[in-house]
Amino acid sequence: MEVGKYFKKCRKESGLSQKQVAKQLGVYQSNVSDWENDISRPEYEKLFKLAEIYQVSIYELVGIEKPDFL
Repeated sequence: MEVGKYFKKCRKESGLSQKQVAKQLGVYQSNVSDWENDISRPEYEKLFKLAEIYQVSIYELVGIEKPDFL
């Protein structure tokens, strides 16, 4: 699953740079770049924080439709 493009889309729509996101998460800018380029994945705690920073749902962050039962 290639979720990096959704990470990047959400970041750009939030108007933040990779460096700004990295600072908020306490990681290196290269980590954010690696996530967006599908080289690595964030830990799940960081995934939730990314959704919070970008003000999107986890579903939107990873590019899947929200299930009907939710």
